[in-house]
Amino acid sequence: MDILNNLALGFGEVLTPLNLLIAFIGVFVGTAVGVLPGLGPTATISLLLPISIHLDRTSAIILLSGIYYGAMYGGSITSILIKIPGEAASVITCIDGYQMARKGRAGAALGISAIGSFVAGTLATIGIACVGPEIASVALAFGPVERAAMLALGLVLIMGIGEGSRVRAASMIALGLLLGTVGIDAVSGEERFVFDVPPMRDGFSIPVVAMGLFGLSEVLAMAGQAEAKAKIMAYGHGLRNLLPNREETHRSVAPVLRGSVIGFLLGLLPGGGAMISSFVSYLVEKKISRHKEEFGHGAIEGVAGPEAANNAGAQASFIPLLCLGIPANAVIGVIMGALLIQGITPGPRLIVEHPALFWGVIASMFVGNLMLVVLNIPLVGLFVSLLRVPQGIMSVLIVVFCVIGAYSLNNSLFDVGTMIGFGLLGYGLRRWAFDVAPLLLAFVLGPMFEQSLRQGLIIGYGDPVVFLKSPISAAFLGLAALVLLMPQFVRASRSGVLRSLLAGKAR
Repeated sequence: MDILNNLALGFGEVLTPLNLLIAFIGVFVGTAVGVLPGLGPTATISLLLPISIHLDRTSAIILLSGIYYGAMYGGSITSILIKIPGEAASVITCIDGYQMARKGRAGAALGISAIGSFVAGTLATIGIACVGPEIASVALAFGPVERAAMLALGLVLIMGIGEGSRVRAASMIALGLLLGTVGIDAVSGEERFVFDVPPMRDGFSIPVVAMGLFGLSEVLAMAGQAEAKAKIMAYGHGLRNLLPNREETHRSVAPVLRGSVIGFLLGLLPGGGAMISSFVSYLVEKKISRHKEEFGHGAIEGVAGPEAANNAGAQASFIPLLCLGIPANAVIGVIMGALLIQGITPGPRLIVEHPALFWGVIASMFVGNLMLVVLNIPLVGLFVSLLRVPQGIMSVLIVVFCVIGAYSLNNSLFDVGTMIGFGLLGYGLRRWAFDVAPLLLAFVLGPMFEQSLRQGLIIGYGDPVVFLKSPISAAFLGLAALVLLMPQFVRASRSGVLRSLLAGKAR
């Protein structure tokens, strides 16, 4: 009954004219972003952070979260029609979705991706409503010592989020932690890395950093690429042409359910989320299918499973954020920044201190998923027309939004200059094959980790052993050490070093 009462509270927040409109705008923009290759939800949410500041707390998170899981829907449209994933999580859909389109079943592929995403999103939201409060109630026992250890584990797990080697990811994390120390120290009151520049006393703003690293750097990257023209596959425009037939529906039921479970479980893990979920779902379906020969040539299971998994994974990734205060990926990290800007610290006490926000966001996912399935089927033609927007016009619009957004935060040209600086930094890092996602996540988590670490040391009178005396803290630190050492252990076992050492001990 508690869940029903809490959901009633959440729907009371969402089912207002303003929040319904905001939810619709969020999922509509998210779908459009998913359709446009290269832009992505991270850059879009970063651009909209200045706007979200002027909204109510619940409304702001409803808008940003709607963009995120809406992009999971939209990414399948380009994957199926032109074999270009609008979003990274839809890469795997290109394989069989485009082959279905070539066989004249583009409408069925689009329909099953929308229906599968709706089912998975609904199931994942139910899972969040059931599991989230339990996780938060356990985490309420956390003090500064436990929080510091948990955030340390989060920083270690971030190394698995970025693309490329772990060394490069670790260097980005170190840079993010360094940038997070800029400003006035909250404990001692001393200035750190300010260099007598007054605006830097408040530190770098999360929206400014995010817009620069993801928005402006994306424009610079697009400018260095030739604009590609892709042939759009034909599809049926009637509702009947966008629905799978009886056999396709029968073959899709189990993959959608399996994809929902896979996406939900992997979405709980930092670094898991939508993209990994879709790949795992595809591999599972190909392994257990009775029609293995169809995979790669238009198997409906290769569309239904991954599309369900990426949507479930996207929504499940809100649990670590809302209940533990750990962002699972770059998009969630930006949404976490929006919460912090609104004066809300994500974590175990969020449900207790801001129940209307927590349950309002969950209720908005039910409403948003329903809006998305209504949007995606009849409005496919409208979203496909976005593919014809010239890249040059899109780049100019992004730059304008970035500049206006950065200036509107504090009416400061310093913020605009800072955003441009981070844009150049992000572009340079991309050119040198460094992923900027770990940098942003470490920048967001760094100040919270530092505060909890120093509070823990104060509690332990400066003795770091205090972090090992707490069983919860010791477990988190042990898990962090395991995550760090596991790749070396696997590499050693593959190279035969471990085997030779064991053989030597046996003698």
